[in-house]
Parts: sequence; C-alpha cells; structure tokens
Amino acid sequence: MKSAIWISYDLGVQGDYEAIYAWLDQHEAKECGDNLAFLNYEYSGTLLEDLKSDLELAVKIPKRARIYVIYRDHESGLNKGKFIFGGRKAPVWSGFAVATGPADSDQA
Repeated sequence: MKSAIWISYDLGVQGDYEAIYAWLDQHEAKECGDNLAFLNYEYSGTLLEDLKSDLELAVKIPKRARIYVIYRDHESGLNKGKFIFGGRKAPVWSGFAVATGPADSDQA
C-alpha cells in the first residue's frame, strides 16, 4: 500500500541528519520548509509501525528526537497527525497572544 505523508523531524543539535537526508532522498521526498518533507511512502503492514521501523533501521534516533507524521487515515478518511518519536513540548509562541478572560473590575 502507498500513502502520501508529511514528515516533520527534529533530531537535535547532534542528530544523524545525513542519514535522514539519505532516507528522504531514497524516498524521493519533496522539501516543504525547515525540517518538513512530503513523500509517498510504500508499506506492507500498518503505516506508522512500518515507517517507525524503517526510520529506526536507517537513522540513529536520539532520546530527544521528535518525528511527527501527517497522513490520511484510510479507514476514516480523516487527516491525522502523530508523533512516532518524541512528543509535544511547549511552543515558542506560547504567551504571545493577548489573554482573554474575565475583565478586571474595581467593583466588589
């Protein structure tokens, strides 16, 4: 089976970028911005499990690495996203928006 996916990767400062670049090149990925690529990924089992195994074989994945995949779920037809390595962290834009909430009042 083949699925169109976007893959976002952050391997850290000393990450194995040469290996992930080679993997992306082998899969004819298209560049979509800093650390984001689009590709058609062919697999035989389940998409996320096969992709994770494939990347583990090709790239040294450090403990703090984060790899996120956006894909269309064949069963539901919905677009989904999931970290296959790592997880969410506080975004750099946190705290930039003007907070909305109850207005301050001098009345008691």
